[in-house]
Amino acid sequence: MRTLRKRVVGSVALVSALCSMSVFSSGYSEQDPYIEGFKAYAEEVKSYSNDLNHSLLSYVDEVQKAEKQVGYIGKALPIPKAIKVTDGVYTVVGSMIWHNPSNFGLNNNLSFIIFEDGVFVFNAGANAALAFSLHQQIKAMTDKPVKWVAVENNQGHAYLGASYWVDVGVKNLYSSQAANDQFDAGFERTKRSWSERVGKNITLSARNVSDQFTTFEDEMVIEVGGGEKVYLYDFGAGHTPASTTLYIPSRKVFFTGDLGFNERMPMFFKYTDVKAWIESYETMMAKIPEDTIVVPGHGTPTDMATLKRQTYDYLVYLYTQIEKIVEADGTLEEALTIDQSMYKDRPVFDQAKENNIRHVYNEISGGSF
Repeated sequence: MRTLRKRVVGSVALVSALCSMSVFSSGYSEQDPYIEGFKAYAEEVKSYSNDLNHSLLSYVDEVQKAEKQVGYIGKALPIPKAIKVTDGVYTVVGSMIWHNPSNFGLNNNLSFIIFEDGVFVFNAGANAALAFSLHQQIKAMTDKPVKWVAVENNQGHAYLGASYWVDVGVKNLYSSQAANDQFDAGFERTKRSWSERVGKNITLSARNVSDQFTTFEDEMVIEVGGGEKVYLYDFGAGHTPASTTLYIPSRKVFFTGDLGFNERMPMFFKYTDVKAWIESYETMMAKIPEDTIVVPGHGTPTDMATLKRQTYDYLVYLYTQIEKIVEADGTLEEALTIDQSMYKDRPVFDQAKENNIRHVYNEISGGSF
């Protein structure tokens, strides 16, 4: 058994090779059949051989440690290829529809920036399989290690893949303080929801690593080598109660997180504060130069002017139209007649149009969501 253990667990590379076995084809989960089988074998032999029992359990422990160090054992998912935004800056544009098994939970943008001292990843991904798949694309472009990971907010597609990055050795993880607290408090609920919506086999290995994050309020500056700096800002509440954005002056590129939607229709949730979103967006516009390239939370990279039309102008239009109705003691039924036809070509328009009106009407009138 010691010989078997040396052969199988002698290196992480050899353990990675196990991904070709069907048991690992979807990545390991909390109930890895391979591990469970050896545990059962160890229990069987316990009655007649303590030495063999201990050897088997030691083998299980080493395999588990090696699996964790690998971060994910399985095939890379067929996600879109990262597109070049500008020099050394890439993003994988996520699906424009809801997270589901067909898109593996990739319905936001996963981005990375290659710096002199390493790679900075923006958004951890919805699960370890997505994080691994993004990592493979990074490795195909550079041999520099991923040294930094930041997440845009507390939602599953931003945060649940964080444990993968911790497992592969990333020490520098960042989030706004409020978002990190929210993720920590709601981790089990978020994990359960995304497991049901996307797939348990790729979600159950996610762990709460919120205690591994360096958090900030308002602003943080990170030195990334070559005289370049990354600026993290939380401009305030909006689509989510807190939102981390990332600005790189030297590359003239800005990652809005979910403060910015391009092409796709924004969807308002119970925790969305539309009035605050408008104000946060205004603060953002005052801070970020107009000639900056923008990578939104959802949708393709664009410029500041286009993103303003796509996000801010929509928010202001809907809010002001509904505010007029509420101030005139108008009803929700009247609000639902507001013309949104100019946005009808945007993905998820049909699912969002009435929901968003109801949300803003209740937000302004003080009604229940």
